[in-house]
Order: sequence, then C-alpha cells, then structure tokens
Amino acid sequence: MSKTTYDLKSVKLPRLAGGGLRAFVALMENPATRGLIIPNLLQSGGITQLRELTLDDPPTFLPRWETRATNSAPVDLTRFAQTARPGGKGFAFATTRAYYDAYRSGATTPEKIAEQVLSAIEDSNARTPALRAIVACLRDDVIAQARASAERWRAGKPLSVFDGVPVAVKEEFDQSPYGTTWGTRFLGKQPARTDATVVARMRAGGALLIGKANMHEIGIGVTGLNPHWGVTRNPYNVAHHTGGSSSGSATAVAAGLCPAALSADGGGSIRIPAGFCGVVGLKPTFGRVSEFSSAALCWSVAHNGPIAATAEDVALMYALIAGPDPKDDQTLHQPPVTLDRFDDLDLRDLTIGIFTPWFEHASLAMVEGCKKMVAAFQAMGARVVEIEIPELEAARVAHVITITSEMCAVLDKEYAAHRADFGLDVRTNLALARSFTAPDYLQAQRVRTRALAHFGRALEQVNVILTPVAGCVAPKIPPDALPDGESDLTTLMEIMRFATPANLTGLPAISFPAGYDSAGLPVGCQAIGRPWEENILLRLARAAEQVVERRKPQAHYRLLPE
Repeated sequence: MSKTTYDLKSVKLPRLAGGGLRAFVALMENPATRGLIIPNLLQSGGITQLRELTLDDPPTFLPRWETRATNSAPVDLTRFAQTARPGGKGFAFATTRAYYDAYRSGATTPEKIAEQVLSAIEDSNARTPALRAIVACLRDDVIAQARASAERWRAGKPLSVFDGVPVAVKEEFDQSPYGTTWGTRFLGKQPARTDATVVARMRAGGALLIGKANMHEIGIGVTGLNPHWGVTRNPYNVAHHTGGSSSGSATAVAAGLCPAALSADGGGSIRIPAGFCGVVGLKPTFGRVSEFSSAALCWSVAHNGPIAATAEDVALMYALIAGPDPKDDQTLHQPPVTLDRFDDLDLRDLTIGIFTPWFEHASLAMVEGCKKMVAAFQAMGARVVEIEIPELEAARVAHVITITSEMCAVLDKEYAAHRADFGLDVRTNLALARSFTAPDYLQAQRVRTRALAHFGRALEQVNVILTPVAGCVAPKIPPDALPDGESDLTTLMEIMRFATPANLTGLPAISFPAGYDSAGLPVGCQAIGRPWEENILLRLARAAEQVVERRKPQAHYRLLPE
C-alpha cells in the first residue's frame, strides 16, 4: 500500500509555561500585538494550507448517518448483567455486576457503600498529590440517594442493575443539586434545576450519583490539567496526566471510586483518558445519546458516553443512556440500541482495517501493544486487511476549526466579560480561534463532507478500523506546568492524532486496554466502527479482555467487601 496518501506529520513547536505563557497570552489578547503572532500560528497549525485548498464539495454541518432498520429486541439490562460470562485476566476491578450481586446477596448495602465512597473521595483529595477526580460531592445528597436505594433493595424492587451502584458525573452535565462549572471558576454558582438527560436516565435506574468529576476546562484540552480545580492524577502513576477532557471520570473509575462514569467527547475526551487510565471508553454514533443539558459548546462534534472499568460496564451504561430523547432532535433518527452478540468471541465474521502508516505513527510502546492486539483478534478468527484513508491532515485541521469556532461562538456571546477568568491554555486556544473566519468554518465543513466519504468507503470494506488510541502513553506532568498550566502543541498533537476523525465524522469509536509499557503505564487501542454498530465495538473490547492481563492501579480503593 502506498504511503503517499498519508499526510499527518509530527511537529516540533515551542512549549510555554509559567511567566512565558502569561506573557504570550497577553500578546495574543492585545489588539496591537496579536497581528504579529497569529500568521505564524496559522501557518504552523495548518490553517493557512487549508485555506488554500480548492474544494467544490457541499458543506456538511452535522454528521448524520443513514438509519438502518434492525430487528434487535430491546436490551434487558437485568438479564444482560446476570448472564454468566468469564471474567478477564489479571486484576479484577469492582464492576456494576459485583455491586448488584453484593446487594442482592446482602453482603453489603447502598448505605454502607455510600459511606465508603465518601471516605474514599475525601482521602483521594487529601493525599499528596491529590487525585482530584471528584471536585464536588454533597454528602447529604449522596446519603439520601443511598437510603432510598437501600429501601428499594429491602423491598426487592431495585430500579435496575445500577440501583445503588456508584457513578460519577462529568462536570459539564447538569445534575441537581450541583452547580455546573464546565471546569471554570466563574460558572456553577447556582445549582442546576434539572438533570441532563443522561443523568436523569442514570438516576431513573437508581444509580448512586457520587458527585461531579473534574474536567479539563471547557473541554478544550486533553491532558486533564485544570488550574482552578487542580490537575487530575493518573491512578497508574500519579506523576502522569490522565488525559482529558473527561479526566476526573477516567481517574474515578481507575481508582475504584465507581465502576462507571458519565463522560463526553468532542475530540477524544472519552477515549483518550480511558486509554491513558487503563479502562474502557465509548464514544457512540453522533445522535445516539442525548446532549440535552450537557455543555452546549461544540454541537456538531459532541458526543456523550460512558467510561467504565470493563466492556460489560460500558455496555450496561450505554444501553441505559442511549436512545431517542424528545428534548434532542438529533437523537430521533436512530435504529434501536442493541448489545447483539456481545458474548460472541468467535470473530470470524469480522474484518478489521489497518491503515499502516497511520497505525504506526505512534510511540513504540503504543504500536507494539496494538499490534499484539491485532494478532490476538486474528487468533480469534478476525480477518485483517490494509485500507487507505486520504486527507487525514485536512480532517485534523477541519476539526480544530470546527470545535474551537463553535466554542468561541458560545463563550464570546454569553461570557465575554469572563475572558480573563479562563486558564492560560484556554485563553491561548480561544485567542487563536478568534482569528478563524466564516470562510474557514465553511471550508472545514467541506472537508467534513470529504472525510465522511473517505471513512464511509473504508468501512464498506471492513467492520472496524483499528488504531492506537493516542500517539503516546500518558505524559508526565511537568512541574513548571503547575498550577497555571502550559501550552504544548507538540504533545497535544501526538495525543490527539487518532481521536478527532471519529468526532468530525460522527462515527462510533471505543478505547480499550491493550497492555502496558515498560514503566507500567497503560497502552490503549481504538476501534472506529460503522454508524450505529456500537455493539460490534463493545464485542471487540470484550474480546480484548480475554487477552490483556489487567494490572491494579497504584492508587486504588476497594469499596466492596472481599
């Protein structure tokens, strides 16, 4: 296969932190000096090159895919959770099933678990360094939920398999009685009046909502460093980042504070932290899960979904939160949710696509770990073929323009008086985004049209496209980046290399563990699927668990009785 169509490149750009970053932000935000800086940034970021492309394609503003009919029956969560299936190898995380079985047998109660969760959250934030996974936890609310759940269990009427099971909620979702900060220091002063749809569905299932999970501010970064609420630490090595923006969600799951967490993904924000923290994360098809009362910041690339300890936990949460919502028109054009063939480990019906130059454009540890996973899938019967995906560089730049332009449209209209209240890295990104024009946005949507066609053609040949989840394992947290943050576009582009096409195209994608590097940091694999075929992605993640020997994180809490 020719490599001539592969055009993504690693770059070396200056890194800024501390006083240098503060000075740079001041120059970027000063009308008298920003004109001296912006042209070079546009050139190095690929914006200038995108402007020069001649594209006649009509723009696609929302990545809607054709809805195909399905004969799948509605998912029976209780039956699914009670299905006997072999566990994975190595360390066994406490799962939704484990909590459900413990409550059903009387080994513990939701009230006891609530007390242990509250103690663990307090301890996790008091340790040095603090994990900072959960940044808001209202004790009285958690206890009240636990008491109500315990009453239902005593009456033999749990609402679902999630009744009493600890679940964290990313800070960008509305959840009564918490404020919604989006990771900022100025929002969320008043409690949300209603729940976001995904929160409401978890609450209706009886989930024990343990508090708000930290996030990279407004979701515009992928490290998890938040200057207002503290940097979220990786449970496998607290000197390293978690990834973002769903940083607190991934850390809470990996640290054992909960088996699953509600998360969101506008540019890898579910899959990257899941991969860095050694857990599983699913970004469903665009329009599969309601966006109602989640942060309305990047409407054409945003997806809500689960991060959880295992593929089964991800499947359970996905099945509970997915489906049509009258409050979100984008969800009204989807086929029924299914977990069909989740337990089928015979993969002879699946074809996996590899675009080799893209797949191998990562660190040695990531590539080797993912190659081993490909070999394991082949041993289970999967067919592996070479594919080609053109214009990935144009798709990368189109995603940058799209997500940041949409964020600016919201923030500059609603919160213009708070520009200086954002963290330095956010101010840098927004300052650059303000130089984008309406023709830039239109050009990006023309590129989206082409990306939809390129990935659509590839997925006609294969069921899934396999890549590493990121170009590197979780980076170390530089001391000079604390507490105010950093601007490191070189590392940012390495982290995001494989994530953004699934957001631009709206295709479903999953991250799952593929091993560990020599230092014990998790290696994550990504599978991108056909629209509405989340069940196949979940099946692959389930199959991977039969191969990878999971390891216990260094920072981990055991809440269930042994």
